Formats: sequence, C-alpha cells, structure tokens
Amino acid sequence: MSPSTSPRFFTEREVARHCTPGSCWVLLGTRVYDVTAFLRMHPGGEALIRSRAGKDLSGAMEGPPHRHSENARRWMEQYYIGELDRGTGTEETLRERKNASERTNGNTTEKQPEDEDDDMSPYSRCSPVDLDKDLVDWRKPLAWQVGHLGEKYDAWVHQPVDRPIRLFGNPFLEASTKTSWYWVPVVWFPIVFYFSWYCYTTLAQGSTRVAVTSDFSVPVHKSVFPVLFLLGWFLWSFLEYCIHRFVFHMKPPAHNYYLITLHFLLHGQHHKSPFDGSRLVFPPGLASIVVVLFYLVLHSVLPDIVGLSVFVGGLCGYVVYDMIHYYLHYGSPKRGTYLYGLKAYHVKHHFEHQKSGFGITTTFWDHPFNTVIPDEKF
Repeated sequence: MSPSTSPRFFTEREVARHCTPGSCWVLLGTRVYDVTAFLRMHPGGEALIRSRAGKDLSGAMEGPPHRHSENARRWMEQYYIGELDRGTGTEETLRERKNASERTNGNTTEKQPEDEDDDMSPYSRCSPVDLDKDLVDWRKPLAWQVGHLGEKYDAWVHQPVDRPIRLFGNPFLEASTKTSWYWVPVVWFPIVFYFSWYCYTTLAQGSTRVAVTSDFSVPVHKSVFPVLFLLGWFLWSFLEYCIHRFVFHMKPPAHNYYLITLHFLLHGQHHKSPFDGSRLVFPPGLASIVVVLFYLVLHSVLPDIVGLSVFVGGLCGYVVYDMIHYYLHYGSPKRGTYLYGLKAYHVKHHFEHQKSGFGITTTFWDHPFNTVIPDEKF
C-alpha cells in the first residue's frame, strides 16, 4: 500500500477468516498485514504464523523467543494492507468509510471486494519502496547505480526488501545472472558421480602409492577413498566460510565506485533482496571459476588421484551448500531439526547480524573465528 493511500478498514471477523495457506492475515495492534507471501520464508515455520492468524503479534515481535530486529519490523511493513476497526459500526458503515477513503484518493475505480485483494499485484501490496524517494531508481537497472551511493551504500544494502531486482538492462546479461536451483545438481552431480567412480576404481587397482621420501612410498588402498572424500568436503566448508566472510562481506571503500558495484553484484544484491529465488544459487559459469581454482590448488599439493579424490568431495560439498542455502530461504524445516536451527541462524544473519554468522551448511567455523551469532537472553 502506498504511503499516500488512505488505509482500508477491516472487521475482526473479516481478518479472522484469512487463516489459510492461500490467505493469511495477522495484526500488530490495529494494523492489518497480509503475510501470505511470507509463510514459506518465516524462519519459525509456516505453522507458527498460521496458528496466530487474525491475532495481535505485538508481544511475539518483542519476544520471547527473540526480539525482532528493526530490519524485521521494516520487512513486516511490506505486507501492511489496512487497519482494524474495533468500533461497533455496522458492516454498512465500514463500507461507507472504505468508499470515502477511495474518494479521498481520487480513486474512481470499482471498489475492491471486502474479503480479497486478488486483483492486486503481490509487489504493489508487499513492497514499501517509494520509487520517488529511495536512494536508487528501481525502475532502472541497479548495477550501475549503487556505486554512486558512496558511504550510504552499506546501510542501504542491509535494509532488505521483498521485491525483484533488475541488475542489467541487457536481457541476455540479466538472464545470465539468474539460475533456477535445479541447475546446480543437474550440472554438477554427474561430474561428482563420474569422478567418484573413477577415483575409487583407480584406487581399487592397488597400484596407487604416495611417495614419502625418494626411497619410500606407501600404498593407497581403495578404503581410503571415503576418508579423502570427506576431507575434501571438510575443506570446502572452510572455503565456504572464508568466501562468505572475506569476499562477500568485504566492506568496499565508500569512495570506490567499482568495488561497491562488484560487492553488489557478488553478494550485496542478495542481502538487499534475500528472497529473490532466481539468485539464491550460483550460476554454473561463475561457480566453475571457484571449482577450477579449488582443483588446481589440490592438484599442485597432492598426488594426482589423491588430489582428485579430495577435490570431488569438495565439489559435492559445494553442491550441498548451494542446495541448503536455497532451502534455508524457501524451505520449511521441522522444528527441532538441524536445518530448522540453520534457517533461524541464517535469517538472523540477514536481518540483524550481518557481521557474524557466516556459516551456511554448518556453524562450525564461526566458533574458532569468533563470529558466532549470540543467543538472545530474556
């Protein structure tokens, strides 16, 4: 709803009727929110919101289990649709008030049905961005605008919104930045399976030896392959942490247009629009750069088949990382499970603790590097 638009009014009975996965409304005081589009994204799960449909969430926003951040409150405002009428007016009186609001705004179109807003675009209802007042022009590609934000960039990029981002004007270039989640396993899993089979069968021949000195070498048995594979997966988890912390979360100098632009293209756009489903996994072309570098490093320090065995484990770790990252944004894990905890942890990273919580598939590396998101106490 535009800031300049007078609010619609709803009865308590009308709000209470919207308690299904296809239409879920909640309250903050007398403010009414349509959170249907947010159900799958909510870190506490869809059931938690639906159980409170039609109810006042003011207490829950303050905690426990946790006090919602300013970004979370700002995010909530994207779903504001009107006000609750707690008076004793009749339905007919409420209709007259709604019609008066429409006339005040010069709206000569036919009145919306009371129960639904089905003819409204999701983004006209869920986006709080004022196109005339925001620091960038959302009607134009953002890639070449953000570099001009300077010292305002860091605060702007960490205020998330629920609206699509267009990076480039060129359709081909824009399409190359988007990837459906299923392309990651489609492209990479065949490579993982092939090289896993190749490494295991090669080791099974019994001719692989690792030189310890010029006169002494030890055989590498096929039973060692799972160990090498898991070692590669473990190394990837460290690389995952380092890339996320030191590359994706570098703070570009406020005066450097090009580094700000690079940061936005690599990761800033994900923090600005964290639920843009087309940009939650790496395009295979971009990912292949990291994959090749990972292989070259291992190949240079380990014997051929040993290095390849470690590499394929790391590659599998990367695929699982991308799939988990997508699921943490769009999945609804069961309360108490490992993925449930990871989802809550990752959402905190996006909405409040952008300088900590860099682990995606595991929080392990956050501990030795002292970047663990602190538990909230009440």
